[in-house]
Amino acid sequence: MKASVSKSINWSLAIAVITLVLAAIFSIISTAVLSGVSWAIGMIVVLLIVLIGIFFDTIGVASTAANEVPFHAMAAERLTGAKHAIFVTRNADRVASFCNDVIGDISGIISGTASATVVVQLTLQLGHSDGSLFQYIISVVFTSVIAALTVGGKALGKTFAIHFSTGIIFQVGRFLYYVEKTFKIKMVGNQSKKKKGNRKSK
Repeated sequence: MKASVSKSINWSLAIAVITLVLAAIFSIISTAVLSGVSWAIGMIVVLLIVLIGIFFDTIGVASTAANEVPFHAMAAERLTGAKHAIFVTRNADRVASFCNDVIGDISGIISGTASATVVVQLTLQLGHSDGSLFQYIISVVFTSVIAALTVGGKALGKTFAIHFSTGIIFQVGRFLYYVEKTFKIKMVGNQSKKKKGNRKSK
């Protein structure tokens, strides 16, 4: 029980640190991109941020919906990424936490901040003052549209994630395989060793 609680606390602290770092990176990049650009380009940036949130939310849901069994058959046929797909499904809780909570929430916060910047740029470019009624109306409309796209996009993504979870996670596994191969970051190997150690202890 104590080991389980300690493991949960360590994971929560790790997620908090990762969120802090990624939020800072996202904020710096979005601020740098939005500074000095037109409101039209700013809107495209905001939409890209929203799409990133939807994309990762879909992966997070797919990881919890996917069944591990088909990937064992793929691994038996030595399909690239199958073992990594098994890794994802076995760690679905952490994958979902990272994709849905970390990336998803950061995208939502950053898109809101970026939207405010775009509204100010649009207001000033159209010759209205900051804090005017026009800015208030544009802010309400723009925020509502972004919220609708975010919620609607995630709802659609969840539908795809549930119905095509195997295909989605297999592609994620392939991506992780190439990341591991390119950057020499062991994921599946470490997990296998851990499992062997657990079996010996039993």
